[in-house]
Amino acid sequence: MSGILQKLFGKRKTSSEGGSRISQDREKTLPLPANQPSVIVESSMPVGTHLEPPQFIVGCGQSIGRVRDHNEDALFTLTTTLVGDSTKIPFGFYIVADGMGGHIHGEIASGVATRAMASHVIRNLYTPLFSVFPQSPERSLQEIMQEGIQAAHRAIKSQAPGGGTTLTALLILGDQLTIAHVGDSRAYIVHPNGRIEVLTRDHSLVKRLEELGQITAEEAAVHPQRNVLYRALGQGEPFEAEISTSPIPSSGDLFLCSDGLWGVLSESEMYQIISEAKSPAEASQKLVAAANAAGGPDNITAILVHLPG
Repeated sequence: MSGILQKLFGKRKTSSEGGSRISQDREKTLPLPANQPSVIVESSMPVGTHLEPPQFIVGCGQSIGRVRDHNEDALFTLTTTLVGDSTKIPFGFYIVADGMGGHIHGEIASGVATRAMASHVIRNLYTPLFSVFPQSPERSLQEIMQEGIQAAHRAIKSQAPGGGTTLTALLILGDQLTIAHVGDSRAYIVHPNGRIEVLTRDHSLVKRLEELGQITAEEAAVHPQRNVLYRALGQGEPFEAEISTSPIPSSGDLFLCSDGLWGVLSESEMYQIISEAKSPAEASQKLVAAANAAGGPDNITAILVHLPG
């Protein structure tokens, strides 16, 4: 199995900017039935627990918020550890999508995109690697993620025409972290030293104005067009998505969330909640609760992955 992974990672191609790029567009996710609890959680294992073999401890939470009358966010988590002989392979695949409000079928676009992306990666990467007779996928991790984004875009066009969604997907395999990203949902690394680092770039109008120096970060936070995206799945042809691959951090947490969370909580507030929680499940619940306490103006989704280092 380790030889298969070496071949797979050996296929990786990077651009001069440190990651490869793909093409496509923007915004929202997989609705929960109305009778579902507002928060979904997984794994209550305390984060300080020593595990052998290495495992990812995962928690997730979701809420409709306090203003919206329906849910347009979607999430997906898949965590697996394969141990045999000298092989130890932790595998994690996580998606957050945020459907575009105001668009036709926006409420289902995020769910369609999430299912299409997950199905593609499972079929083309997970199944070949974890079958009885494991084999190396024909394409690199970045190519598989790129094709998954394209499949999600086509699925929206076919099943929810007029709809749109963000999609941020995080794949952990071996010692590699691959991110595919469109829109303004976010991926973070939460470092043990108190620092939170954003791993994605918002494809929003105000973020672009901020990058060009035309407005400040403070002005961007209250700009009336801060929710306007220039890239989203299901919207426009062609579109661009961003894909990057890097070594997995040795410790800390990986965090995915929709703008219903990061838009109302500061990075210091997020870090405090995550660092004080006993588990990713507890942290996810408290992050969602804090976003609701801050007004809950949008649907809220969070996935927290504690790394085994």
